[in-house]
Amino acid sequence: MFRRSVAVAGKRHLSAMSHSMTPMEDALRTKITDALKPTTLQIFNDSHKHSHHQAMQGVTSKETHFRLVITSSSFEGKMQLARHRMVNTLMKDELAREGGIHALQLTTRTPQEEESKRQKEAAGA
Repeated sequence: MFRRSVAVAGKRHLSAMSHSMTPMEDALRTKITDALKPTTLQIFNDSHKHSHHQAMQGVTSKETHFRLVITSSSFEGKMQLARHRMVNTLMKDELAREGGIHALQLTTRTPQEEESKRQKEAAGA
């Protein structure tokens, strides 16, 4: 499993991204960081789990399926569907591109929801 987790702090330079081995992941990170200013952003590349599916036959991209965990105050006051639409709208080009992102599994939380989750986990541990 490929997993990259960051407490969002810095940005990569565009020149470094142009030669990247993970252009879709880089696009996810950049667009979400710029637009949503997340306090937590976890990106899991699950493409290897789906490469045998019929829809993926002939696709050479190794970046087609992602799971994202995003905590952002931009989600406050919005239902899950609206939050997911926000992310899908950000990634519309990558989702539409041939050989681009085929699937995004999203977990979206506000900072308050994230803190509540942590407290529940701590109480149950």
